[in-house]
This record gives sequence, C-alpha cells and structure tokens, in this order.
Amino acid sequence: MTIARNIFLLLHVVGFLGILGALLSQIPKPQKRILGGAMHSALLSLVSGIALVGIRTSLHASDAANWDAPDHAKVGIKFLILAVILVLGYKNVKKPAVSTKIWATMIALAVVNLVIALAP
Repeated sequence: MTIARNIFLLLHVVGFLGILGALLSQIPKPQKRILGGAMHSALLSLVSGIALVGIRTSLHASDAANWDAPDHAKVGIKFLILAVILVLGYKNVKKPAVSTKIWATMIALAVVNLVIALAP
C-alpha cells in the first residue's frame, strides 16, 4: 500500500507541476491562453489526490500508530480550490486569449494549494 501511495503522490506532484508549468509558459506572451495541458494536469491532480486520501485512510485504519488520519478540512479546501481552477480553465480553454486576471488567478490558486499542502 505504501508503494501505491508513493506512486499516487508522484502523480499528484506531476499534476501540480503541469498546471503551474502550462500557466507560467504564457508569461512572455502578450495574450494569455489556458492550455489544454493545464486542464489535463488539474484532472490528474484531482484523481491522484482522491486516491491519496483513500490510501491514507486505509493505511491509518490498518496501522494508526504509524499513519495519521487524513486532515479532511485541508483536503476539502484543496478540493474547492482545485474545483475553481478547473471551472476557470474549462470555461476559458477554447478562447484564443483570456484576461490576465483569470490567468493570474489560476496561478495564485495553484500556489495557494501548494502552500496549504505543505502546511503542517
């Protein structure tokens, strides 16, 4: 089960890096776009995050001394932030250009999600 956790954790990190990388790649361009890769990465983060919560719950149930229970408040907040990223992205992915506000908001939300994930 620990191997599965590590695999999904790696996928979760790759998904986050994909979101941030796809959005930051638009910095030099005068007209910002939401790339499809950012949306695929956001979905990867969502699916792997849900799997991580399930695995963590299972590990806690089988060995509570070594594994803490998942912090459901933290998971809920991260899910809501990711849901906003997905909604903003899918509403604007087909547009040839988006406002800088939407683009910057998506970057800010991704960074906030990282900060929440790394907070003790």
